[in-house]
Amino acid sequence: MLANADDIAEATPFIVFMLQALFDSISEIVENDQVTDQVSMLLRAIGENEVRSSALMSTMGLAHRATFRKNYIDPAIEDGWIERTEPDSPRSPKQRYRLTTKGRRLLKKMN
Repeated sequence: MLANADDIAEATPFIVFMLQALFDSISEIVENDQVTDQVSMLLRAIGENEVRSSALMSTMGLAHRATFRKNYIDPAIEDGWIERTEPDSPRSPKQRYRLTTKGRRLLKKMN
């Protein structure tokens, strides 16, 4: 970028590049990584895998599907920690859950 700005004798592209880099760095540092105990437990249970909700519930010792969805799955999806493998079919029998990049980053910090 610096060479490009020098070639055109204009500092604007370099300044825009640097401001974006600073913004990205600060955003990553400031990003709210606070999660509930339930979501934290869910992230650990998923790990690096793609997991069905029934397997997650079993691993976590939970039995009530509606409560599991309300207290664990929905908040984790809404906050961008996990994602569905079948996003267009939330109730698909093939549905699994996996960590997003944000979720993997947080899991690494938790471990």
